[in-house]
Amino acid sequence: MPAPENPAAMAEADSEALTPGPRSDFTPAMNAVLPRRRSPAWTLANCLTYGRLVAVPVMVALLFWPESHTARWTALGVFVAAAITDYLDGYVARTYHQSSALGRMLDPIADKLLVSACLLMLAADHTIVGSNIWAAIVILCREVLVSGLREYLAELKVGVPVSRIAKWKTTVQLLALGFLVAGPAGETVLPGTEAIGLTLLWLAAALTLWTGWDYMRAGIKHVIDDPR
Repeated sequence: MPAPENPAAMAEADSEALTPGPRSDFTPAMNAVLPRRRSPAWTLANCLTYGRLVAVPVMVALLFWPESHTARWTALGVFVAAAITDYLDGYVARTYHQSSALGRMLDPIADKLLVSACLLMLAADHTIVGSNIWAAIVILCREVLVSGLREYLAELKVGVPVSRIAKWKTTVQLLALGFLVAGPAGETVLPGTEAIGLTLLWLAAALTLWTGWDYMRAGIKHVIDDPR
């Protein structure tokens, strides 16, 4: 005669049979319908920033033929597209909640590479010559200064907000470089293109000194207050 079954053991077995297993026990067919999270590295905002980075070597290559009007106009088109992405990536990141640490790191790097490469190539092809070189030097030195300050303040967990004057400086700077990239090709359409570009470049240099001093003052304050 078989031994009577234990009711408690039977209830425990039934409970285990009805309890769903972990997600790893799901079949491949069930896993296929689960939503996949998109990598934050490939958001639209970051892709716009990547495009600005790619524009840098393209600009440099085109400006190796400064006498070619076709190369000048193509370089201007690439530069304008890159400048537009400078505004769009931030707008998209804020509007569609696509802000990321990667984007915050790459955005200022892309800006500085684009501006620095343009200034160097324009000086090399003699679009920027004579005393106008000083305006380019001021802008480049300020970029190095701000980068160093940001790196130091980041160690102190201190953010450096972008001021309204700094935004105006960026706008004037991009306009100046646009006119200068057009250069001789632009003179055939709008006489005085290079003169306009150089005037705006000096205005950008003046705004650069102003904003650079603001960043320097903020950095010195934290250096003095740092207990280390």
